Amino acid sequence: MNRIYFTLISVFLSSPLFAQNIDSLAQQALIRRLDSLQTSFFMQHGSVSACIKSVKTGQTVLAYYHRKSVPPASTMKLITTATALAVLNQNFTYITTLETDGAVRNDTLFGNLWIRGSGDPSLGGGRFKSTPTLPVLLKSWATALQERKIRHITGRVIGDGGIFDENSIPGGWPWDDLGNYYGAGVSGLNINENKFRAVFKTSSVVGEPAGLIRTEPALPGYTLINRVRTEEPRSGDQVNIYSTPLGSQYFLEGSVPKGPAEFGVQGSLTNPSLFAATSLQEVLLENGITVGDTSQTSFDFLRTSQTVTFRDTLARTVSPPLKDLVTECNFQSINLYAEAFLKTIGVALNDGNTTSDGIKALEKIWTSKGVNLAGFRIKDGSGLSPQSVLTTDNMTDILVVAAREPYFPTFYSTIAVLGKNGTVKNMGKGTRAEGNVRAKSGSIGGARAYAGYFTGKNGEQYSFAFNIQQYDSNFGSSTRELEKLMVLMVNL
Repeated sequence: MNRIYFTLISVFLSSPLFAQNIDSLAQQALIRRLDSLQTSFFMQHGSVSACIKSVKTGQTVLAYYHRKSVPPASTMKLITTATALAVLNQNFTYITTLETDGAVRNDTLFGNLWIRGSGDPSLGGGRFKSTPTLPVLLKSWATALQERKIRHITGRVIGDGGIFDENSIPGGWPWDDLGNYYGAGVSGLNINENKFRAVFKTSSVVGEPAGLIRTEPALPGYTLINRVRTEEPRSGDQVNIYSTPLGSQYFLEGSVPKGPAEFGVQGSLTNPSLFAATSLQEVLLENGITVGDTSQTSFDFLRTSQTVTFRDTLARTVSPPLKDLVTECNFQSINLYAEAFLKTIGVALNDGNTTSDGIKALEKIWTSKGVNLAGFRIKDGSGLSPQSVLTTDNMTDILVVAAREPYFPTFYSTIAVLGKNGTVKNMGKGTRAEGNVRAKSGSIGGARAYAGYFTGKNGEQYSFAFNIQQYDSNFGSSTRELEKLMVLMVNL
């Protein structure tokens, strides 16, 4: 036996790795890179996990600590969106209706006006060409009443998010995230992607307060306590927004950069159902339609009222098809969309309307398809919870099974292409990985992950998952280190 053979055997035996066809030069290079990364100063306090599987055979081609449970971060969205496509189909749409629970006589609605949500995460967001912005949506609803010649409502405007449970926040979400746009909770009646923009006027003096001049949209009924100061130019958005679920008070802390006349940051709407009802009531008043009482959520209304009978539908708002919502979710990594999908899965399968119910339904789907979920313990659908963990073995198994499903062409198209688009558009430029790897990125609290598919030199398709935990950014870049792995793996 020659020296190279003994070297390869020693590398294999000394590393926590299994690989088939280990004489492949590409596999040798990938193995060496994984071992080098794990023993580097960059990973001196952390761990590396990796797994690659053949889509055709399901066999594990390479595994490195692949059965260690690790936070998936936003790569979790791949599992959630694949499940949504499996359960709901790609043409599924969410429908939001404007309904009454009373009779219309002459120009008066004797009763309440209900905005009945179905969990649509895109409602009023204006993200798609086919969906109206919030002002256009609210005006269209007011127009629907005017067309029925309604000028008075004796009751209330009620925001009905009851298709999901009242608890909008999944388990384990960090307190620091809740008030920020990416920490927006999910309601049965989402609106404007459950976010707002706070606009500051910076001071000419570093360290001085930055004035809060407005929010977009306006937040009637909310209190914003501003403690934001002005920092050095080009220091960026250093604002953190604190709030409580269903609360009406925000604390804004941190800094914005000196220089721009205005500087905006995004926060989350804590009670979107109530916000939707309150905003519609204001627009109705602006259009000459009076409302007898203050707006409410359906949860508050039904706590003190009898069962409601709906009598008339005044307007219907239809979301883009699920395939478009999933594409946006995966390309732009939108937590709200993933959480809405998860709860919708639970409702569709009659498992319940909570996050936990959605998780149970998701697990049931994949175990029924033969996936071993040992080590799979998740708390949400987006990966924002650091308490959510799974293994790279779980991830690649699910991706292999998904690749054999009828919806796979659609699912595959919703995953961003390395070097081309989405959150990985700047990676792999000028390498064989560019345009060849479909990958979802994830980053949370000292963890960085990528997962998806690629085509090997032999034309065969593979699923992959790379995950690094507790890396030391003083010794390197997590994005660059994982980019190197993806560049190497396409040579398999």
